[in-house]
Amino acid sequence: MKKDFLIQRSNECRKEILKMVYNASSGHIGGAFSAIDIMVYLYFEKMNFSKNNFTDINRDRFILSKGHASAALYSCLAFKEIISFEELSGFRKIDRMLQGHPSRKTTPGVETSTGSLGQGLSFANGCALGLKIKNINSKTYCMVGDGEINEGQFWEALMTSARYRLENLRVILDYNHLQIDGKIEEIKNPSPSRERFESFGFYVIEINGHNFDEIEKAFTEADLIKRMPVFIIAHTTKGKGVSFMENNVDFHGTPPKKDEFERAMKELENA
Repeated sequence: MKKDFLIQRSNECRKEILKMVYNASSGHIGGAFSAIDIMVYLYFEKMNFSKNNFTDINRDRFILSKGHASAALYSCLAFKEIISFEELSGFRKIDRMLQGHPSRKTTPGVETSTGSLGQGLSFANGCALGLKIKNINSKTYCMVGDGEINEGQFWEALMTSARYRLENLRVILDYNHLQIDGKIEEIKNPSPSRERFESFGFYVIEINGHNFDEIEKAFTEADLIKRMPVFIIAHTTKGKGVSFMENNVDFHGTPPKKDEFERAMKELENA
């Protein structure tokens, strides 16, 4: 693993996310910043996914079920050279490629349109099951949000994952403890989370979702698990990387003002 490169790439992606949301005066920075380190690891270290094979049936697949964090996905696709950096300037603008939630119809590299929370894992199950039936040795990675798992369909989908023993499926929970209405523990508390996901038939791994050593260890361990789907609980910080955004629910879906943008960019440039 090229850890220094991954740390740098995450920082570069955070800058692009910040610029996208600021220029659009709309978007979700907090959850994009909490998720980006794991996404960078998957796209630039782990997954078989490139500008040369992103439509090939043998590719690995990443489903961003928490589709409001789309700016994180678009930054990765730009650095993978699947979309252009010029397109990032059109984020959330009418008649442009990069809408507020990922669209398979408009954006190369997007596996499925997401945004209706709770539905991404159902699609990921279908991908993983299809690959298993065809004896294709590829993986499906699905990132979900901790506010998103309030949705009932998510728990039904967990049962499906276990029912079909989808050992080629990796569910990653971006566990930053904040959703649009506040602290998850005060809304619908998922604790004890590890025990709950284990009870649904998953092999569960807990990590610091900003530590690349722990991230790599988790996904390496996941590849050793047979006849069970794997659930990775990634403990993260909403707004990670910018001091005044960290653990601040105000930046769930509120774009930064001009002075906040300048302060945030300065922090990222000095990181």
